[in-house]
Amino acid sequence: MTALPPTRRGSSAVPLDETAKQIIEQLQQDGRRSYAAIGKAVGLSEAAVRQRVQKLLDSGVMQIVGVTDPLMLGFSRQLMIGVRCDGDLEEIADGLAAITEIDYVVITAGSFDILLELVCADDGHLLELLGRIRAVPGVVSTESYVYLKLRKQTYSWGAR
Repeated sequence: MTALPPTRRGSSAVPLDETAKQIIEQLQQDGRRSYAAIGKAVGLSEAAVRQRVQKLLDSGVMQIVGVTDPLMLGFSRQLMIGVRCDGDLEEIADGLAAITEIDYVVITAGSFDILLELVCADDGHLLELLGRIRAVPGVVSTESYVYLKLRKQTYSWGAR
C-alpha cells in the first residue's frame, strides 16, 4: 500500500464536480478501465478523461493501486493495534509509519492515541513487530485486535 504524500495528509477537501466523481466511481469499480470506456460512461473524450484522471492523481485526491488479499499472499495475521503514547503524537506517528509492515497509521481521539493496521506472516512475525512498535520512543503501551474474519472492505468513499 502506498502512503499519501505528507503534504496531503490532514489537508482540506478538494472540491470535485459531478464528472470527477463519476470518473472516480468508474475507477473504483475497475481500476483498469480504459479512458475511452470511462469517457463513454461520463460523456467526455478519452483525452479529457486522461487529463482529469492525471489532475486527480497529481492533487492527491486518489491513487490507482492493486489491492491484494493478504491471506492469499501468505500473511495469516491481520490486526489493528491501539497505541497509548506519551509525547509528541505527530513525532511518534511518524516513527511508527517508518515501520514498513505497518499499512495504516492514524492519530485518534479516544482510548488510544494512535491506531495501526498491519498484516503479518505468522505469530512469530507479529511478536517481532510488536517489539519494534513498543521500541518507538513515546510508545507507552499497545493493545492488539487480531482479525478473525474480514466481512467487508471497500474503498468507495467520496464518489457517491
